[in-house]
Amino acid sequence: MLLIYTGNGKGKTSACVGQAIRAMGQGMTVAFGQFMKRHGQAGEQEMLERLLGERFRAGGKGFLRREEDRPAHRKAAQELLQWAEDTLPQVDMLVLDETLYALGYDIVTRDEVEHLLELAEPQGRHLVLSGRGLPDWLAERADLVTEMNEVKHPWQKGVQATRGIEF
Repeated sequence: MLLIYTGNGKGKTSACVGQAIRAMGQGMTVAFGQFMKRHGQAGEQEMLERLLGERFRAGGKGFLRREEDRPAHRKAAQELLQWAEDTLPQVDMLVLDETLYALGYDIVTRDEVEHLLELAEPQGRHLVLSGRGLPDWLAERADLVTEMNEVKHPWQKGVQATRGIEF
């Protein structure tokens, strides 16, 4: 199955982590990769690394803020894509957090995402993707799409990102 967590609201990564935990609780083997997020950037990374070991990779360079950083982001994305392709045959579920962000900023290509889908389907592997900006072509291929909608958020009142909540 292809499962996608998207939208402008908070909770996409949390949903991915929850999906991974649920699968592991059913005896499934899970790998979890993150585009964009640097190692040590977010609280879930510590726990995922403990649970998954080599099957966890935070492969990003942070969010793309300057065009001159694009080559480093692209290189990191290519390395994570190769890790994902190499890991896929060894797992029941592969989670790739922030794929849609990377796709929307041309850090990964449609062809690269479609290639992973083509590898996962015949092997019976579940693929879980997340991020903002779900393209129509990917929504059509998905078996499940959940959209997180922001109703209220502390940043609207000027509250900075909170440890343990946003990161």
